[in-house]
Amino acid sequence: MAADKKSLRTLGKFTGTLVLLGAGKMGAAMLEGWLARGLPPRKIVVLDPQPGKAVKALTRRGLKLNPKSKAAAATAIVIAVKPQTAPDALPALRAYAGKNTLIVSIMAGRTLRFLQDALPGASALVRAMPNTPAAIGRGITTAVPNARVSARQRKLTSDLLAAIGAIEWVGDEGLMDAVTALSGSGPAYVFLLAEAMTKAGIAAGLPAELAARLARETVAGSGELLHRSDIDAATLRQNVTSPGGTTAAALEILMGPGGFEPLLTRAIAAATRRGRELAG
Repeated sequence: MAADKKSLRTLGKFTGTLVLLGAGKMGAAMLEGWLARGLPPRKIVVLDPQPGKAVKALTRRGLKLNPKSKAAAATAIVIAVKPQTAPDALPALRAYAGKNTLIVSIMAGRTLRFLQDALPGASALVRAMPNTPAAIGRGITTAVPNARVSARQRKLTSDLLAAIGAIEWVGDEGLMDAVTALSGSGPAYVFLLAEAMTKAGIAAGLPAELAARLARETVAGSGELLHRSDIDAATLRQNVTSPGGTTAAALEILMGPGGFEPLLTRAIAAATRRGRELAG
């Protein structure tokens, strides 16, 4: 993961203790990014009942794993456990959560109010929603702070979340269910596209392995082109489409009544509703 110099300097000068609750796939990706950006392992505490080998190995460099000693208030806490385990997992943080501690949660569906109730000693809270490309440093995270997060803490949050990709800030927590539906769940939609393209290619007569390879590389390459280009998605689509050509014939189906756009609109609306139900 490439580290920009500004983030590198900021994390290299991090003071105090950073606590990571949960070192699964997302937590481990963040941990890797922090270390790449110069955060000393000795300043990190990891709380996880079943840590992986890579996390255990970091104890030789000073990282504290499930320490038995008495905890002191941390500078920042990042919560990366599954939301359904939160009621059982979060009490372990109370000793680390002081009034000046920054709390950053990446748990889906768990609100700022939930965090405040679970950690009554804390005041500065950020709710964030990353997505799975974070595993390769190419995620997108949307974050919403409560009113007690200072400008310094907001900058620290951005530096911590930059370890797994880009970050967007919003001021309205009510948007987070739609964020989850679009970008949080979004990678599944893209993978489904590659899956459906593979099956369609096979149905058109291609060998299965070739169809899968063509679909995978087409989706991956198109995503990278979109990422690198300053051109919007609609224009990139139009640039591929010759009037009366093969692409136009396919898009007539995909963009017709009941096609891709209204179907995806319904899907994201359903995911948004489900997010609100899970949040209570």
